[in-house]
Amino acid sequence: QVQLVESGGGLVQAGGSLRLSCAASGRTFSTNRMGWFRQAPGKEREFVGWIGNSVISTYYGDSVKGRFTISRDNAKNTVYLQMNSLKPEDTAVYYCAVYSGSGNIYTTRGYDYWGQGTQVTVSS
Repeated sequence: QVQLVESGGGLVQAGGSLRLSCAASGRTFSTNRMGWFRQAPGKEREFVGWIGNSVISTYYGDSVKGRFTISRDNAKNTVYLQMNSLKPEDTAVYYCAVYSGSGNIYTTRGYDYWGQGTQVTVSS
């Protein structure tokens, strides 16, 4: 059974940092691109970024570019999201997901497996 578990969320002041982790189990995802999304109350799930299987390739949404960094440790089957210079508008539930290999990688429809999410709250 495939399972993704996010952790590391919490409450932080504006300008602070958090690092989220996404631990996968049930199979290895070292050959899959992995993505991060977020969803604020009353809004659609928003693309944050993805990382390629080679860890060299990353891509970020405009709203987080320059502040967030995605990395991965394939030996641990874990993906990370380092979030710096956090803003109140970054408040959301953050999800990791496994890209299916087909479909639009920038939308939720391109992903097969999802974690349960972790809450990030940034206070002003």
